[in-house]
Amino acid sequence: MKRNYYLAPVVVAAALALGIFMGGKLHFGDTPEKLFSTNSKKDKLNRLIDYIDYEYVDQVDTDSIVDVTVNNILDKLDPHSVYIPKEEMQRVSENMKGDFVGIGINFSMYRDTITVTRLIRGGPSERRGLRPGDRILLADGDTLYGRDLMNEDIVNRLKGQQGSEVVLTVYRKSEGRTFRVRLQRDRVPIRSIDAFYMLRPGLGYIRMNRFAESTFDEFNEALVSLSADGAQKLVLDLRDNPGGYLNVAEQIADAFLPGGRLILFTKNKKGQVEKTYATSRGGFEGKPVFVLINERSASASEIIAGALQDNDAGTIIGRRSFGKGLVQREMALGDGSAVRLTVSRYYTPTGRSIQRDYQNGTEDYYHDFVERFHNGELESVDSIRVSDSLKYVTPGGKVVYGGGGIIPDVFVPIGSNEEEALAALDARGYFSSFAFEHLEEDRTRYDAYGAEDFVRDFNTDDILFERAIDFLTRYNFRLDFYAYKDLLKRYVKAAIAEQLFSPDLKAEILAPADPMLQKVLELDSPTLRGGQEES
Repeated sequence: MKRNYYLAPVVVAAALALGIFMGGKLHFGDTPEKLFSTNSKKDKLNRLIDYIDYEYVDQVDTDSIVDVTVNNILDKLDPHSVYIPKEEMQRVSENMKGDFVGIGINFSMYRDTITVTRLIRGGPSERRGLRPGDRILLADGDTLYGRDLMNEDIVNRLKGQQGSEVVLTVYRKSEGRTFRVRLQRDRVPIRSIDAFYMLRPGLGYIRMNRFAESTFDEFNEALVSLSADGAQKLVLDLRDNPGGYLNVAEQIADAFLPGGRLILFTKNKKGQVEKTYATSRGGFEGKPVFVLINERSASASEIIAGALQDNDAGTIIGRRSFGKGLVQREMALGDGSAVRLTVSRYYTPTGRSIQRDYQNGTEDYYHDFVERFHNGELESVDSIRVSDSLKYVTPGGKVVYGGGGIIPDVFVPIGSNEEEALAALDARGYFSSFAFEHLEEDRTRYDAYGAEDFVRDFNTDDILFERAIDFLTRYNFRLDFYAYKDLLKRYVKAAIAEQLFSPDLKAEILAPADPMLQKVLELDSPTLRGGQEES
């Protein structure tokens, strides 16, 4: 049986499945003393649920009781053992598998109509000629406008079995016409690689958002493309990457390490140790690599950072990572739900565990994480608390620490409140929404631009800047926008570029305003490459 291991630092949904309690027969003649003295713990829970189902004075949703009970059980274990209810399993499985069956669009409800904001590369909608800005009015004759539809309802209406067909009625504003198009649903990728491009000659860039089944193939495709463009060095951006499959992290770490190097080892409750070594098949072995991490980089991201750091390969840049050193395995519960249960700990090649302490419970565990924002460690490397008892030394003589995340080789402080707020607005899609509204007014004004022309020649003018402020204040955001005028203009330009061209172009436009990427360029400068070091 194939076992999938997960390393995602998220608290998933609410509750455990009734399936783990099924199987007991009712014996109402048994005395309470017998019930609680001779039955197994599982039988006690079976009996309790049965008593409530059959004997309790009021009707009770025992599923919800089980949910609460199991959440309490899991909460006593560790912060990363989680339950996935059956209604969540499809979405979670699709996210980790790396694809889903659908028509291949990103959409938003613009005013009262489903509007295509972006086409997924290679998806059914792109193949059939749909365009950003198209309004979907009907699906198989069912009206999809002018009513309060939840995004989940829309997704369920447009998704379906692979190979099944759906007929859409579409209004295209730019041509002033309505038409019908028949689409055959197909597998559509959920991309793990947000962007890849040449940061400058010889230096490639890849941004990865998670570690799903498809991630290594996507990574390889990006690496091959960048190598063909002359990349001899690489920036691997793992900021905000919460993790995923353990084996995928091992494969990606293998791409950078020479054969025979230890990537990590795991240890279970029986003390059994499993070691994973790099092979000689890596596509970027021995070449310079810069790994970007921050306080939201976790688990699989930390495996890669730790493996490279402990093997004196590459340079880790940014801020201390999340600190998750536990490995989960997904176990089906028989009713469509599952639990991801922690089954082992992992250790970096020098023997470090980077798992933060969770003995005081989940609430304290996450509160400790929030404390990083208040104790100054996001602003100064000197504020990071380390313990000499958790000091390790790499083969090259570098001192590293365990006990709660990967401390980078080169520290880059967090930005100002306004800079972080603008980045958050971008991550939550506000600049994308503004760009869409702007493009909807007249997309033809950008017809003359190619991607390179747009990067070189387009500038967000003051009129567009003021309109962006008006748009953001519509949502009650109150920032000192004028103090960060150039940065806000750059976000607007990047959002327009993403919708006109690609996420790669958006990332390229934002790079000059990214302190971590600027630190990479500084470290890779000719003077530093000539022998100087930075501490």
